[in-house]
Amino acid sequence: MTARTRRLAACVLAGLAVVVPAASAKDSFVAFRTPSGSIGCIYSLVGGVRALRCDVRGVVDPPARPKSCDLDYGSAFLLGTTGRARRLCAGDTALDPKANVLAYGHQRRLGPFTCTSRRTGLRCATHAGHGFELSRQAQRLF
Repeated sequence: MTARTRRLAACVLAGLAVVVPAASAKDSFVAFRTPSGSIGCIYSLVGGVRALRCDVRGVVDPPARPKSCDLDYGSAFLLGTTGRARRLCAGDTALDPKANVLAYGHQRRLGPFTCTSRRTGLRCATHAGHGFELSRQAQRLF
């Protein structure tokens, strides 16, 4: 795992607004991307806190940036183990051209998250049914 990926994972967990202990040998980070390279994700498990962040390159019609956000808004998404997915105010990216590819038609389970890659986009959800469907054209959070 690169230092860049570890820094990004720390930012993901910071987005969950939790206190996270220093990384340990039990912590893990997994990066993957769609075959087009337009969507990249990082799953992190740090100090028992699990999170999934996915970013979309080139969102066609991004929402207005909130006044509270001085960084990029509308293309980064965060999913925790509870509650709905949400958009992030972020100055970094989960898009990693070196990440493993999740081929179209395939699924990947990471902790409580299941992601399915399709030509139409990426769908990730928790066991509780919260998640997101992402593509450049549309983003649905549930």
